[in-house]
Amino acid sequence: MPHTHRFAIINGDDFGFSQSVNQGIIQAHKQGVLTSTSLMVTGDAAKEAIALARNHPNLAVGLHLVLVCGRAVLPPPQIPHLVDSMGNFSNSPLQAGLHYQFHRAAREELRQEIRAQLSKFCDSGLPLSHVDGHLHLHVHPVILGILVELAQEFDIHVIRLPSEELLMNLKLDRQGLLTKLVWSAVFGRLRRYGEDLLTSQGISFANKVYGLLQTGKITEEYLIGLIPQIQTDLVEIYSHPAVVNTGEPLNELSRAGATELAALLSEQVREVLIANNFELTNFVNIRSSTYLKSRGS
Repeated sequence: MPHTHRFAIINGDDFGFSQSVNQGIIQAHKQGVLTSTSLMVTGDAAKEAIALARNHPNLAVGLHLVLVCGRAVLPPPQIPHLVDSMGNFSNSPLQAGLHYQFHRAAREELRQEIRAQLSKFCDSGLPLSHVDGHLHLHVHPVILGILVELAQEFDIHVIRLPSEELLMNLKLDRQGLLTKLVWSAVFGRLRRYGEDLLTSQGISFANKVYGLLQTGKITEEYLIGLIPQIQTDLVEIYSHPAVVNTGEPLNELSRAGATELAALLSEQVREVLIANNFELTNFVNIRSSTYLKSRGS
């Protein structure tokens, strides 16, 4: 039987990283199925991204919290246990996660930096659609706890919690099997912790979030295979679309940017979403809906 009241949020991460990423996200929004994006407020092209978002009011924008592989908002002397002398975070998610878990001074500085990134987003004047994080470090228990503490102050209604079926993914693509097994186990536990915490605080999250196990490989073929198998009514699919501009540095998924952009521009992908009764939307549009309220928003 067909599902009713199904919602699909198609998100582009790393908005503001570069002009290439910005162009890919805007093209996927104007011509494709992308409905939402996540802004890196310290990205080299963040000002351009904010201007583009203002010119495209139907594009929902959330905060892509950067606490690894990127720059901080606060100056290095203010957060010396988080960044180097140039204001850069560690490039190792594992090292950063352990440091944030066990270093008391780092945890206090984390609170300051997270507040600063949320404040900088607020300064843009854009409505805050949601919060997620670069390399998903935002689901780290320490970081997620800080976000929950700041949720009322900064009007955080939705936080991304990665969640997808390992077996379904492996049926579609068995590449990177070991990595997928590890990530599924680690992020599965973090999801369960996050669900309990966010539910207790009235913060919403999508039933399923696809992209983690297919990072850099959100192709047209993958989406066409995935969408008919989705059994939930509120789903987020995130990717990293980008165009290639000669001489401009791209993010760590630069080789995938054009491929993932093509997938979001695919008419076949749009048709499969429609055939499976998914309404393309974003968290701003459905915030007042009965469905989202029933999840504790």
